[in-house]
Amino acid sequence: MDQKQNRTSQRNRIRKGAYLLPNLCTTMNMFCGFYSIVAAIDGNYITAAYAILIAGIFDNLDGKIARATRSTSNFGVEFDSLADLLSFGMAPGIMMYLWVLKPLGRIGWLAGFLFVVCGALRLARFNTRAGKSDARFFLGLPIPAAAGMTAVTVMFCHKFGVAQQSYPFIFLVLLYGLSFLMVSTIRYSSFKKIALFSRMNFNVLVGAILVLIFIAAQPAIALFLLGAAYVVSGPLLTPWQRRRARRLREEASEEEDQVSAP
Repeated sequence: MDQKQNRTSQRNRIRKGAYLLPNLCTTMNMFCGFYSIVAAIDGNYITAAYAILIAGIFDNLDGKIARATRSTSNFGVEFDSLADLLSFGMAPGIMMYLWVLKPLGRIGWLAGFLFVVCGALRLARFNTRAGKSDARFFLGLPIPAAAGMTAVTVMFCHKFGVAQQSYPFIFLVLLYGLSFLMVSTIRYSSFKKIALFSRMNFNVLVGAILVLIFIAAQPAIALFLLGAAYVVSGPLLTPWQRRRARRLREEASEEEDQVSAP
């Protein structure tokens, strides 16, 4: 009896540890977001951009750890959403305003506010639709991807010495576009069906290695190109996906009619 109780208590301790680990990653996500805001206020925009990207790594880890250890909870979901709003809503909005939009005055800070509001709406919609939509796709641009795009834009411009003060309206349009994509019904790939430990084609493995080498050699350029490719992939692929789904429904309907015919 004592051994059974000991095993039960040991399992409970392990489960508590499993709950602690994903929430600790979420806390680190929030820490990076807050540090990004502090760095942006101090004028260290490259540091602020890197902090947002690191927050994205922790945001990706907490969900994977929670699912792997079966320690998902409603508390974890809500805590993660609050951390995401800080790291991928407030931090990018403030960074972009202080970096390039401040000379535009009211228009500039309203664009930053719009980004935060659309990010909050995107998170709320995602939480309410959890488990009800196709896991292969996101409905609207994910807020970490939108925040990452602002971060790599700062890095890319710094790499080539672009004077952002000369082109504030370009970045204003970028922020408005990202805000619209977050609350749109455009579908983006979630990559959740890609298993890291499953077998893959040799050419795919070589391609992934080449991409990692490119990122290590030129992080600003590589991450900007990858981010831009993902952002435009939704508007480009959504019409094709809808036509394909419509064609499959029509083929299924024709097959049912043939089966029901005498």
